[in-house]
Amino acid sequence: MTLVSGWGRFPVVDTEMLRPRSFEAVGEAMASGAVARGNGRAYGDAAIGAARTVAMTAFDRVRSFDPATGRIRLEAGVLLSDLIDTFGPRGFLPFVVPGTRFVSIGGAIAADVHGKNHHCEGGFGRYVDSILLRTGQGETIEASREQNSDAFLATVGGMGLTGVILEATLRLRTVETGWIRERVISASDLDAAMRALDAGDAATYSVAWIDCVARGKDLGRSLIYLGEHAGKDELPAGAAAFPAAKDPGLGVPIDLPSMTLNRFSIRAFNELYYRMGARRAGGSHVVSLYPYFFPLDSLKDWNRIYGKRGFLQHQCVIPENGARAVLGEILDRVARRGDASFLAVLKKLGQGDGILSFPLPGYTLALDFPVKDDILTFLDEIDRLVVAAGGRLYLAKDARQSRATFEAGYPALSRFNAIRKSLDPAGNIRSKLSQRLFDEV
Repeated sequence: MTLVSGWGRFPVVDTEMLRPRSFEAVGEAMASGAVARGNGRAYGDAAIGAARTVAMTAFDRVRSFDPATGRIRLEAGVLLSDLIDTFGPRGFLPFVVPGTRFVSIGGAIAADVHGKNHHCEGGFGRYVDSILLRTGQGETIEASREQNSDAFLATVGGMGLTGVILEATLRLRTVETGWIRERVISASDLDAAMRALDAGDAATYSVAWIDCVARGKDLGRSLIYLGEHAGKDELPAGAAAFPAAKDPGLGVPIDLPSMTLNRFSIRAFNELYYRMGARRAGGSHVVSLYPYFFPLDSLKDWNRIYGKRGFLQHQCVIPENGARAVLGEILDRVARRGDASFLAVLKKLGQGDGILSFPLPGYTLALDFPVKDDILTFLDEIDRLVVAAGGRLYLAKDARQSRATFEAGYPALSRFNAIRKSLDPAGNIRSKLSQRLFDEV
């Protein structure tokens, strides 16, 4: 047995870790209580099997690519970082990327990951044409919107519970460069931040860093980053059309003491970050796609900042109607607590595509919290605000929400469960997350 956790390092559980080298061996490994695992970037317990966990990182080959259409067929263990580094210089990028490039294609589909462009271009699953799926009953099927459509729509955002994604066909976007034309807007409070995000609906990319410890008149003060793909004629003189990725040189070599992140250190960091960003506001700048999309990837093992006990990310989405009041209440409670993350994110979302996809039209707020004795009770209180507003939590980030919170937020759950049972009648595919939220007790 092996001790395994998600990126948040909480919870840490025992599992039998299997590393198959062929698709046939994957099928043999998927005995009762197993789930597939990509690069381990789900924050909680979604990619940890109830009994055994099947690592898919060995399946990292590109099967075919058509430059005329931008369609690519690849195995599920390919990382987004490899896809970007290989095909970006050829003028092709994924339509959607999350906040880290170190996720597998299979994981990106299973979580239907979203990026800074969901408000106008949707999530990762929208650009998946088909999936080769090994179901829980041992069949290998091709699923798409036209063929085995129920299996397809349940697999996109289904957290690996419909089967193992073996391969997928994606559509890539064409780009002239690997640079983003960025505009920074300084917002003095939450109202100004939400107005700026609304005004930026026409932008391809929009995201707000939000100061989660600011209070009073400064509650919700933010920096909003709007972005568009830059053309070659917009680049600085001498700049390569596609910048090289920089491997994280610096890292966090040890688990930092719990006292490192406190209301004083976070407040000082946020004050400095806000002031530096505000000085750049108003103008337009060309930046590499790597810091724009993946700011934390530059610091290796950044999850160790939160100490040995790990951290929890609380990411919710609140429907547009009434979002201001709920977000304000959440931020006020977090600010009074004083120990939330130094990188809090506010974005707008559109409608999700999969049956269990997280997004719905509204605002999503993501906050990290170090694991402390009272944090679960505090987050339960925040969950009640989310549920009362008609919102829900992101399964790919979750490690602790209650079954009642989950069921209230996902009204299509009964449809998903019926499809899951048809694909896996014996219940072979089970994760720690499914034990907590889906499976019969």
